[in-house]
Amino acid sequence: MFAKRTHTEVRLIRAATKGHHVWYQNKFMWLFIFLLGVLLYYPYSLGNNFRYYSYRALFCVVILFTVYALSMRRSLLVIALLLAAPEIIQHTIYAADFRSPIAVVNSFLALAFDVFIVVVIFRRIFGKIHADSESIFGALCIYLFVGFSFSSIFQLDAYLQPHAFYLDPAVNNHNIFNRLDAVYYSFASMTSLGAAGITPVTGEARLLTIIEALLGVLFLAVLVSRLLSAYGVKGASEKIEQ
Repeated sequence: MFAKRTHTEVRLIRAATKGHHVWYQNKFMWLFIFLLGVLLYYPYSLGNNFRYYSYRALFCVVILFTVYALSMRRSLLVIALLLAAPEIIQHTIYAADFRSPIAVVNSFLALAFDVFIVVVIFRRIFGKIHADSESIFGALCIYLFVGFSFSSIFQLDAYLQPHAFYLDPAVNNHNIFNRLDAVYYSFASMTSLGAAGITPVTGEARLLTIIEALLGVLFLAVLVSRLLSAYGVKGASEKIEQ
Protein backbone atom coordinates (compact mmCIF):
# COMPACT_ATOMS: atom_id res chain seq x y z
CA MET A 1 0.00 0.00 0.00
CA PHE A 2 2.97 2.29 0.67
CA ALA A 3 4.76 1.63 -2.62
CA LYS A 4 7.05 4.21 -4.20
CA ARG A 5 5.49 7.20 -5.90
CA THR A 6 5.24 7.30 -9.65
CA HIS A 7 7.38 9.66 -11.72
CA THR A 8 4.37 11.93 -12.34
CA GLU A 9 3.57 12.22 -8.63
CA VAL A 10 7.19 13.04 -7.82
CA ARG A 11 7.20 15.79 -10.46
CA LEU A 12 3.97 17.26 -9.05
CA ILE A 13 5.38 17.35 -5.54
CA ARG A 14 8.62 18.93 -6.73
CA ALA A 15 6.66 21.52 -8.70
CA ALA A 16 4.63 22.38 -5.60
CA THR A 17 7.75 23.03 -3.56
CA LYS A 18 9.33 25.45 -6.05
CA GLY A 19 9.05 29.21 -6.21
CA HIS A 20 6.61 30.88 -3.87
CA HIS A 21 5.25 27.62 -2.42
CA VAL A 22 7.77 27.73 0.40
CA TRP A 23 5.00 27.09 2.93
CA TYR A 24 4.52 23.65 1.37
CA GLN A 25 7.96 22.63 2.55
CA ASN A 26 6.81 23.37 6.12
CA LYS A 27 3.43 21.68 5.82
CA PHE A 28 3.75 19.72 9.08
CA MET A 29 4.66 22.91 10.91
CA TRP A 30 1.49 24.60 9.61
CA LEU A 31 -0.57 21.51 10.40
CA PHE A 32 0.76 21.55 13.97
CA ILE A 33 -0.09 25.25 14.30
CA PHE A 34 -3.63 24.62 13.03
CA LEU A 35 -4.14 21.66 15.38
CA LEU A 36 -2.79 23.61 18.33
CA GLY A 37 -5.06 26.51 17.40
CA VAL A 38 -8.06 24.17 17.35
CA LEU A 39 -7.12 22.84 20.78
CA LEU A 40 -6.64 26.30 22.30
CA TYR A 41 -9.78 27.73 20.69
CA TYR A 42 -12.07 24.88 21.74
CA PRO A 43 -13.03 26.19 25.23
CA TYR A 44 -14.07 29.51 23.67
CA SER A 45 -16.35 27.83 21.13
CA LEU A 46 -18.95 27.04 23.77
CA GLY A 47 -21.85 29.29 24.67
CA ASN A 48 -21.85 31.41 21.51
CA ASN A 49 -23.29 30.43 18.12
CA PHE A 50 -20.79 32.44 16.08
CA ARG A 51 -17.76 31.07 17.93
CA TYR A 52 -19.28 27.58 17.86
CA TYR A 53 -19.73 27.51 14.08
CA SER A 54 -16.40 29.25 13.54
CA TYR A 55 -14.72 26.46 15.45
CA ARG A 56 -16.51 23.81 13.38
CA ALA A 57 -15.45 25.52 10.16
CA LEU A 58 -11.86 25.73 11.41
CA PHE A 59 -11.83 22.04 12.24
CA CYS A 60 -13.11 21.17 8.77
CA VAL A 61 -10.33 23.25 7.23
CA VAL A 62 -7.78 21.45 9.39
CA ILE A 63 -9.09 18.06 8.28
CA LEU A 64 -8.85 18.97 4.59
CA PHE A 65 -5.41 20.52 5.08
CA THR A 66 -4.30 17.32 6.81
CA VAL A 67 -5.16 15.31 3.72
CA TYR A 68 -3.35 17.81 1.52
CA ALA A 69 -0.27 18.02 3.73
CA LEU A 70 0.44 14.30 3.51
CA SER A 71 1.05 14.44 -0.28
CA MET A 72 -0.22 10.89 -0.74
CA ARG A 73 -0.39 9.04 -3.99
CA ARG A 74 -3.77 8.79 -5.68
CA SER A 75 -5.00 5.53 -4.12
CA LEU A 76 -4.22 6.67 -0.57
CA LEU A 77 -5.64 10.10 -1.32
CA VAL A 78 -8.99 8.58 -2.27
CA ILE A 79 -9.04 6.56 0.96
CA ALA A 80 -8.16 9.64 3.00
CA LEU A 81 -10.92 11.71 1.40
CA LEU A 82 -13.49 8.95 1.96
CA LEU A 83 -12.51 8.73 5.62
CA ALA A 84 -12.38 12.51 5.97
CA ALA A 85 -16.09 12.83 5.17
CA PRO A 86 -17.24 11.06 8.39
CA GLU A 87 -14.63 13.07 10.31
CA ILE A 88 -16.11 16.34 9.04
CA ILE A 89 -19.63 15.14 9.84
CA GLN A 90 -18.46 14.09 13.29
CA HIS A 91 -17.22 17.60 14.07
CA THR A 92 -20.17 19.46 12.55
CA ILE A 93 -23.50 17.63 12.63
CA TYR A 94 -22.73 15.35 15.59
CA ALA A 95 -20.35 17.70 17.38
CA ALA A 96 -22.49 18.33 20.44
CA ASP A 97 -23.47 14.75 21.31
CA PHE A 98 -24.36 11.35 19.94
CA ARG A 99 -28.04 11.56 19.15
CA SER A 100 -28.60 8.37 17.17
CA PRO A 101 -27.03 5.04 16.23
CA ILE A 102 -25.96 6.64 12.94
CA ALA A 103 -23.88 9.14 14.91
CA VAL A 104 -22.20 6.28 16.77
CA VAL A 105 -21.32 4.51 13.53
CA ASN A 106 -20.05 7.77 12.09
CA SER A 107 -17.82 8.27 15.13
CA PHE A 108 -16.14 4.91 14.47
CA LEU A 109 -15.50 5.95 10.86
CA ALA A 110 -14.08 9.25 12.09
CA LEU A 111 -11.72 7.33 14.36
CA ALA A 112 -10.64 5.28 11.34
CA PHE A 113 -9.57 8.55 9.67
CA ASP A 114 -7.52 9.53 12.72
CA VAL A 115 -5.78 6.15 12.82
CA PHE A 116 -5.11 6.29 9.08
CA ILE A 117 -3.56 9.77 9.33
CA VAL A 118 -1.42 8.81 12.33
CA VAL A 119 -0.07 5.73 10.53
CA VAL A 120 0.75 7.68 7.36
CA ILE A 121 2.52 10.49 9.24
CA PHE A 122 4.35 7.98 11.43
CA ARG A 123 5.70 6.09 8.43
CA ARG A 124 6.57 9.36 6.72
CA ILE A 125 8.65 10.89 9.51
CA PHE A 126 10.20 7.74 10.92
CA GLY A 127 11.13 6.51 7.45
CA LYS A 128 13.56 9.38 6.96
CA ILE A 129 17.27 8.73 7.34
CA HIS A 130 17.96 12.25 8.65
CA ALA A 131 15.75 14.13 11.07
CA ASP A 132 14.74 17.71 10.38
CA SER A 133 12.24 20.26 11.65
CA GLU A 134 9.45 18.65 9.63
CA SER A 135 10.09 15.35 11.39
CA ILE A 136 9.68 17.05 14.76
CA PHE A 137 6.51 18.88 13.76
CA GLY A 138 5.14 15.70 12.20
CA ALA A 139 5.69 13.87 15.48
CA LEU A 140 3.94 16.68 17.36
CA CYS A 141 1.01 16.39 14.94
CA ILE A 142 0.76 12.70 15.75
CA TYR A 143 0.72 13.54 19.46
CA LEU A 144 -2.17 15.97 19.01
CA PHE A 145 -4.08 13.60 16.73
CA VAL A 146 -3.83 10.85 19.34
CA GLY A 147 -5.20 13.22 21.98
CA PHE A 148 -8.15 14.25 19.81
CA SER A 149 -8.80 10.62 18.87
CA PHE A 150 -8.97 9.47 22.47
CA SER A 151 -11.25 12.37 23.34
CA SER A 152 -13.73 10.99 20.79
CA ILE A 153 -13.26 7.50 22.23
CA PHE A 154 -13.92 8.72 25.77
CA GLN A 155 -17.03 10.58 24.67
CA LEU A 156 -18.26 7.51 22.83
CA ASP A 157 -17.65 5.42 25.95
CA ALA A 158 -19.56 7.94 28.03
CA TYR A 159 -22.47 7.71 25.58
CA LEU A 160 -22.56 3.91 25.62
CA GLN A 161 -22.05 3.85 29.40
CA PRO A 162 -23.58 7.01 30.92
CA HIS A 163 -21.81 6.47 34.26
CA ALA A 164 -18.38 5.68 32.83
CA PHE A 165 -16.95 8.89 34.30
CA TYR A 166 -17.66 10.60 37.60
CA LEU A 167 -17.56 14.40 37.63
CA ASP A 168 -16.76 15.78 41.05
CA PRO A 169 -19.40 18.46 41.81
CA ALA A 170 -16.85 20.38 43.88
CA VAL A 171 -14.87 21.35 40.76
CA ASN A 172 -17.49 20.90 37.99
CA ASN A 173 -20.59 23.03 37.41
CA HIS A 174 -22.29 20.22 35.45
CA ASN A 175 -22.80 16.50 35.91
CA ILE A 176 -22.83 15.26 32.29
CA PHE A 177 -19.57 14.27 30.60
CA ASN A 178 -19.38 16.49 27.49
CA ARG A 179 -16.90 16.94 24.63
CA LEU A 180 -14.85 19.60 26.42
CA ASP A 181 -14.50 17.23 29.38
CA ALA A 182 -13.38 14.52 26.95
CA VAL A 183 -10.71 16.76 25.40
CA TYR A 184 -9.49 17.88 28.82
CA TYR A 185 -9.44 14.34 30.21
CA SER A 186 -7.74 12.93 27.10
CA PHE A 187 -4.79 15.32 27.01
CA ALA A 188 -4.42 15.27 30.79
CA SER A 189 -4.23 11.48 30.71
CA MET A 190 -1.85 11.35 27.75
CA THR A 191 0.59 13.73 29.43
CA SER A 192 0.23 11.79 32.73
CA LEU A 193 -0.86 14.96 34.54
CA GLY A 194 -4.24 13.59 35.53
CA ALA A 195 -7.60 15.30 35.05
CA ALA A 196 -8.66 16.78 38.38
CA GLY A 197 -12.38 16.43 38.96
CA ILE A 198 -12.94 13.59 36.47
CA THR A 199 -12.61 9.95 37.53
CA PRO A 200 -13.04 6.87 35.34
CA VAL A 201 -15.52 4.54 37.00
CA THR A 202 -16.11 1.59 34.68
CA GLY A 203 -13.47 -0.96 33.75
CA GLU A 204 -13.54 0.10 30.10
CA ALA A 205 -12.95 3.76 30.95
CA ARG A 206 -10.05 2.88 33.22
CA LEU A 207 -8.53 0.57 30.60
CA LEU A 208 -8.74 3.24 27.90
CA THR A 209 -7.10 5.72 30.28
CA ILE A 210 -4.22 3.33 30.92
CA ILE A 211 -3.77 2.68 27.20
CA GLU A 212 -3.63 6.38 26.36
CA ALA A 213 -1.20 7.13 29.20
CA LEU A 214 1.09 4.32 28.02
CA LEU A 215 0.90 5.50 24.41
CA GLY A 216 1.77 9.03 25.46
CA VAL A 217 4.86 7.95 27.42
CA LEU A 218 6.02 5.36 24.88
CA PHE A 219 5.60 7.71 21.94
CA LEU A 220 7.78 10.36 23.58
CA ALA A 221 10.41 7.73 24.36
CA VAL A 222 10.40 6.45 20.78
CA LEU A 223 10.49 9.99 19.40
CA VAL A 224 13.49 11.01 21.50
CA SER A 225 15.30 7.80 20.61
CA ARG A 226 14.58 8.29 16.90
CA LEU A 227 15.75 11.88 16.89
CA LEU A 228 18.96 11.06 18.74
CA SER A 229 19.64 8.23 16.32
CA ALA A 230 18.91 10.38 13.26
CA TYR A 231 21.05 13.27 14.42
CA GLY A 232 23.79 10.82 15.37
CA VAL A 233 23.81 9.36 11.86
CA LYS A 234 23.83 12.85 10.39
CA GLY A 235 26.79 13.89 12.54
CA ALA A 236 28.72 10.74 11.74
CA SER A 237 28.18 11.18 8.00
CA GLU A 238 29.39 14.78 8.17
CA LYS A 239 32.57 13.69 9.95
CA ILE A 240 33.20 11.05 7.30
CA GLU A 241 32.79 13.61 4.52
CA GLN A 242 35.28 15.90 6.23
